[in-house]
Amino acid sequence: MHSTAMKNLHSYLLPILALASLVVKIRGSASLHTVLTGPELAYLGSRVTFRCLASDSPPPFTYELMRDGGVLISTGRDDYGDVPAFFPLKVNAASEGSYHCKAAAGGRTGVSKSIHLSVVTPASNTRVISEPFPPVAYEGSHVVLSCNVTRGSHLQYSWFFNRKELTHSASPFTHITGNELMLENVTPEHAGNYYCMAWSQVHDIRRFSSSLEVLLTVKVYVSKPRISFSIFKEGDSYRGNVTCWSTRGSPPVNFSLLLDDREEGSVTATETLIAWFPVALVPGTDMGVARCQVKTDVQELMSEPVTLEVVPVGGEVRVEVEYLYRFDSQLAAAAALDCVISRGTFPHISWLFNDTVLPSHEGTQTQPILSNYVLASKSQTLVLVKLGPEESGYYRCRVQNSYDESGPWVESAAVLVRVSVLVLMCSQCLRPHPSQETDRMIVMMFRIRPGRSQFDSEGPALHHSNVSPLLKYVNLTSAAMYVALQNDASNVTFMCYHVAYKKQVKHLVTE
Repeated sequence: MHSTAMKNLHSYLLPILALASLVVKIRGSASLHTVLTGPELAYLGSRVTFRCLASDSPPPFTYELMRDGGVLISTGRDDYGDVPAFFPLKVNAASEGSYHCKAAAGGRTGVSKSIHLSVVTPASNTRVISEPFPPVAYEGSHVVLSCNVTRGSHLQYSWFFNRKELTHSASPFTHITGNELMLENVTPEHAGNYYCMAWSQVHDIRRFSSSLEVLLTVKVYVSKPRISFSIFKEGDSYRGNVTCWSTRGSPPVNFSLLLDDREEGSVTATETLIAWFPVALVPGTDMGVARCQVKTDVQELMSEPVTLEVVPVGGEVRVEVEYLYRFDSQLAAAAALDCVISRGTFPHISWLFNDTVLPSHEGTQTQPILSNYVLASKSQTLVLVKLGPEESGYYRCRVQNSYDESGPWVESAAVLVRVSVLVLMCSQCLRPHPSQETDRMIVMMFRIRPGRSQFDSEGPALHHSNVSPLLKYVNLTSAAMYVALQNDASNVTFMCYHVAYKKQVKHLVTE
């Protein structure tokens, strides 16, 4: 019975002892703590170093640097402990991949986490490719510039316009995406030199490659052409000249002259937007209908038609006068005289003041008879910028054909521009030597309206409906005052009005 009990106990303890032995073995074979450090980026052709260190075991340690697929790169050994193994590596195109370190010591092993090494190839042979090519675009179109390289990886791109770096917020119509610079709705302001820089960076080392500059030309659509013509006299004959031009556009453009729908000539303007064509002209004769045509590589436009007929000056010529007033006065401050011509394609206008010709340009060496005037609209308008006694007199204009200096003049009738000067003597209103503010007078000037013969006895401040005010409240500091009136100076009442006593002192009525 005793032997049976011992036998049962032995059967019971065997599994327990076996499990304990397994636990001891597992504890004794626990993996080593292994750490691998090294770069994740490296330039092609550079040298890098991986570092492997294991712990939790007495030395010696053996190390193996492995790459994907179990490829052994290098081995190392540490006989003292706590001394890492260093694995230098010359980077080439095949160096890219994942690396791990395998360590062994005291019958135990350990494997580190993997490090993925990316090989960075510096950019080379950088150039700009444009779409469209060549880089010429019309305003409003799109342009795409690409920064291309022959070799390079892990690249970033910078763009420069006229040597200044472009940013993503440079313009709402400028976008940088990857290696492309997109220009939308281009304008002439986008024209200029562009280049790009492709670059990569590993830690604090940057390597770059710049392209050559590319000149972007932005063309402006040509505007509708305009047409004009002129005539010149040479001896006893005449010759004409037709001018075709556009106000905007990018040369070169081709101008053609069509006369009665037949092409009379063609000129390519390479630097300007204007062309001239000689034509036959005879005064008083209709020589046909002319039009200008302009062509570019993308446009073809036609001007409005013009009849090539030179009408000689003739018919009635007259002068119309318009007086100009300040907003705070009913006295005219200036006058504009227009020379109205019945007919004439190319009139030359001259003005006379009191039968003396007024110079039509500055720089005359003679003493001007009239100083305050300006000629406008090719001398068709004479503006008297100031009206005073000097400007009072008779004005008329005369006209002749501008292409025939020896031809006759057609003259207008004389028109009187009258500036009357009245002297108000208010000596009775002032003391001999006024010194106080209360000695000042106020001059009021009125024209009595039809049906009214005089002022109210209380002075002009009352019943303003009876009069038409011309000038009010002018301080009089001397015994006399000069007042200018245009044209009609009749039936005007001037009155001295005393400030202190507030009553009428004296008045005159002109006739």
